[in-house]
Amino acid sequence: MRDLFLLDPDCVFLNHGSFGACPREVWEAQQCWQLAMERNPVEFLGRRSAELLREARDRLGEAIGARGADLVFMPNATSAVNVVARSLQLQPGDEVLASDLEYGACDATWQRVCAAAGAHYHRVPMPLPLSGEDFVARLMGAVTPRTRLIFVSHITSTTGLTLPVAALCAQARQAGLPVLVDGAHAPGQIELDLDALQADWYVGNCHKWMCAPKGSAFLHAQPERQEALHATVTSWGYFEGASGHAGFDAYLGHTPFERRLQWQGTRDLSAWLAVPAAIDFQRQHDWPRVRARCHVLAAEALQQICERFGLAPLGAEGDWAQMVALPVPPQDPARLRERLFEESGIEIPVTTHGERVFVRLSVQGYNTEQDIARLLDAPALRHDAH
Repeated sequence: MRDLFLLDPDCVFLNHGSFGACPREVWEAQQCWQLAMERNPVEFLGRRSAELLREARDRLGEAIGARGADLVFMPNATSAVNVVARSLQLQPGDEVLASDLEYGACDATWQRVCAAAGAHYHRVPMPLPLSGEDFVARLMGAVTPRTRLIFVSHITSTTGLTLPVAALCAQARQAGLPVLVDGAHAPGQIELDLDALQADWYVGNCHKWMCAPKGSAFLHAQPERQEALHATVTSWGYFEGASGHAGFDAYLGHTPFERRLQWQGTRDLSAWLAVPAAIDFQRQHDWPRVRARCHVLAAEALQQICERFGLAPLGAEGDWAQMVALPVPPQDPARLRERLFEESGIEIPVTTHGERVFVRLSVQGYNTEQDIARLLDAPALRHDAH
């Protein structure tokens, strides 16, 4: 499968989790859409785009258990989080509740939005390892009368843990609290059924584990939550007839949710329109089998690293999928990452949580047993290197 991707053959690429990697045929599908746009940009963007995007959203919805009408495309998950955060009407003294396992860019979003409103972003410490039941209990135990929203990752970026979002959403609904799930790493890495999950908002990337082109992500909102959402850029979709161009409004979308969030000026739609090609690629290659093989390789690497350094994993095997945090002795994380790349040609991130250091291993369909062996044999990860 390595030959189906565009990766540098001289690089051991074990960092799919950061930006993904696109198969050649999906990249070529994106180029076809770009060519179609350039043949007549007015026809493509002004007259065809709404229907093309609707068809792509419907295909995406089928893959993640959602109605296409409840989805809008976004350039990345962080942008989608910003849409929800900036649409909330927080008041002084209100609180947004999260754990200390969240992605730093989204922490920054909530800190800024809460500061502007005089609200508080409360991050609940989560000692690791931690069972899913304990995670939900700790987070729900921190709810106060001031809590207005719970924010949670489906799969954590730093530690690679799959969090029990279904149980959390169920308890939050009983308490009358809305939940925003950051699913940046979930689509394509685990099976999704957003209609069954019933999160108020769910955001996810297609360009990571679904292997779609860079800049393809989505925001899913329950129907009753859609009207209150506002784009970070105000454009034609906000006012019918404002464009002054006959018939133009019909191409902006049919609902306020679609109109406001889909059209934000001229931009390249090709990454979004190529999402169905990524879905087709994974179906053609029996992706559940691919994911299972990748999980086995990751599990073997975790076992060997834990035994080598006498360190405990962050969770049981079911707590992570294709991306796992390999614990290593305390050290300078930036230097370790540099050594792995400079000495061994391995592209892999080194993360931290609390005082612990991890080599975050992503195993994708193009990775081999030899890639994992190269990592385990790297001089920077020898027992005597610390």
